[in-house]
Amino acid sequence: MFDRFKSWFGWKPLADDEFEAARKKLLEQTPVPVFWLFGKTGSGKSSIVRSLTGATSAEIGNGFRPQTRTSAEYDFPSAEQPVVRFLDTRGLGEAHYDPAEDIAAFASRAHLLLVTVRVADQALEPILVPLRKMRAAAPKRPVVLALTCLHEAYPMQQHPAPDPFATDASWPESLPGELHRLLLMQQERFAGLVDHMVPIDLTPVDEGFEQPHFGAERLETMLQAVLPAAYRQTLLQLHDVREQLQDLTEQRAWPTILSYSSLAATAAATPLPWADIPVVLGLQARLVYRLADLYGQKMHADELMKMAGALGGQILARFAVRAPLKFLPFIGHTANAAMAFAYTLSLGKACCWYFGEIKAGHIPTQQDLNQVWNDKLKDALQIWKSHEKTPPAG
Repeated sequence: MFDRFKSWFGWKPLADDEFEAARKKLLEQTPVPVFWLFGKTGSGKSSIVRSLTGATSAEIGNGFRPQTRTSAEYDFPSAEQPVVRFLDTRGLGEAHYDPAEDIAAFASRAHLLLVTVRVADQALEPILVPLRKMRAAAPKRPVVLALTCLHEAYPMQQHPAPDPFATDASWPESLPGELHRLLLMQQERFAGLVDHMVPIDLTPVDEGFEQPHFGAERLETMLQAVLPAAYRQTLLQLHDVREQLQDLTEQRAWPTILSYSSLAATAAATPLPWADIPVVLGLQARLVYRLADLYGQKMHADELMKMAGALGGQILARFAVRAPLKFLPFIGHTANAAMAFAYTLSLGKACCWYFGEIKAGHIPTQQDLNQVWNDKLKDALQIWKSHEKTPPAG
């Protein structure tokens, strides 16, 4: 049966070494830009990462891995398939912090130093002292200063509109509240230490600002402009590169999906009514966990199983309704085999989409999963129908 299914799809297995070679080749052709985040806790570093990648706060928080005693690293969308890398220094403001270890670890890796400072922050020695050493260690590496939390300079007001920050060298005097004075103050403090200054304000939607991502586009444009050309192109094509990596992993998952679909079809073609239901559902549950392991998303497998519960109930109901057809020779067996095959195949494809979205930093909703699964189910049923003249379980 499995050989017959393989012939339907023109399937060729992708061995582990072939997959790894293809992945490495793709990543070699995709230079990974490395941003060194440097700022106090609460200065907006995670908000910037979230803005650039679309990842959730939870994914970012769980994604950083310790690198030195005072730093951590986050690869997006994953450590196995990085497209953008963030290095975060977390020891700022702590007693006896010495940037020497971080400089040694990151000096040759970081393509850009992104300093984050709340615009109203006056206690900046913990930033300025190590920043002077970092600037001296790599004077040609671009340094961008993101001045964050602008709304603290004009409480109870909306952000200025239209956006007044056309350049990073001139601050209009008409800016609201204390913003103009604070910008000039920070500009003087960081003179000679940064190449560009970008005022931004990234806030949750529920805080009531009409522009919750104020300045996000300006910041991304600036980062693209100062990166070396090859790395700039990667940032511009972040979405496309991420999709290529996901497609490669799905190709690797395909033989697992096909194998479990054929087993489900075989189980559903057994001559005993209702006996196949727990077997098929068990195979589908096992498939979910196998794919979660392949995508490195074990922690999300249980969550996916819960989300798929409603559709799983529909599967069970349809099996129960169709099960008596088994008393009719040939017709019932083929119908159940078709259903089991299609539901299992579509579940596997939906899982690949779901875990791919998680790796990309997006959290799919129940509605998203239902829509994708239904779309994949239609495709799977069409595949079976196109080959129904040679049913695998006759």
